[in-house]
Amino acid sequence: MNWEEFLEKELKTEYGISLNKFLEKERKEAEVFPCEEDVFKAFDRCPLEDIKAVIIGQDPYPTPGDAMGLAFSVNEGQKPPRSLNNIFKELHNEFGGVIRTNGDLSDWTKQGVFLLNTVLTVRSHEAGSHRKHGWETITDNAIKLIDGQEQPIVFMLWGNDAQRKETLLTNKNHLVLKAVHPSPLSARRGFFGCDHFIKANEYLTQNGKEPIKWM
Repeated sequence: MNWEEFLEKELKTEYGISLNKFLEKERKEAEVFPCEEDVFKAFDRCPLEDIKAVIIGQDPYPTPGDAMGLAFSVNEGQKPPRSLNNIFKELHNEFGGVIRTNGDLSDWTKQGVFLLNTVLTVRSHEAGSHRKHGWETITDNAIKLIDGQEQPIVFMLWGNDAQRKETLLTNKNHLVLKAVHPSPLSARRGFFGCDHFIKANEYLTQNGKEPIKWM
């Protein structure tokens, strides 16, 4: 199964149809992020068979101009939000060099990094507003499908919401890394110094895969 087949199947389910009706109503009543053509960008950019690493976020940025369909990522030219800045600081701690400023993480997806939010849409300025309307069922099923792949994959679970998805991961061939969320409220309690990016590349190299150029 590829992502196109997966999404087609999911959106024809009872929960998929209900979700679509909800989104149609939301888009008539308010501004919804990301734009419709970017909702499934994570799937479009990273074929199932190419996935090397999975980073799980919560829901899209609710501020205008930021959300672009990839977890933690923002459109090129947008100022990186604080959580993303902390990710870049951790990258600098691990690899040195100049701290990254481009918040568009599309270059990661081209290398097999699947940037998945557990909820794929949000109402403008209302974080969490599209939770519990069906997205979680679809993204949980996506995680299960990824877990079933034979190629070695690293799952990076940052924060409690992402770590709850560990119960979906049963394939012993994969590497699961856990840390607190990179938000300003928690980053200093274990995200900084987690070395997840180094550990991911070490695991990929040990399994005959090209390491990811994170910087």
